[in-house]
Amino acid sequence: MGLGGCIILIATGAILTFATDWDMQGVNLDLVGIIFMIVGLIGVATFSSIAKRRRVVVRPGAPVDEDQQRNRGGYSDGYGV
Repeated sequence: MGLGGCIILIATGAILTFATDWDMQGVNLDLVGIIFMIVGLIGVATFSSIAKRRRVVVRPGAPVDEDQQRNRGGYSDGYGV
């Protein structure tokens, strides 16, 4: 489940809990809404921690020799020599 799915769960849970006054026999919609919000918050926390671990630090490449670039006219593939 992505971040969008988690946000939809939170929004749906809030709507069921706070914006509706439906009565269904055998189903407490307030409780269902609270469960949706909790699951959405757990999903957001999990998604954030996984996204934080996926960040990769890219080390800078080999230093560019400025004189060599100027001598080639700015081309690195051999043209313009």
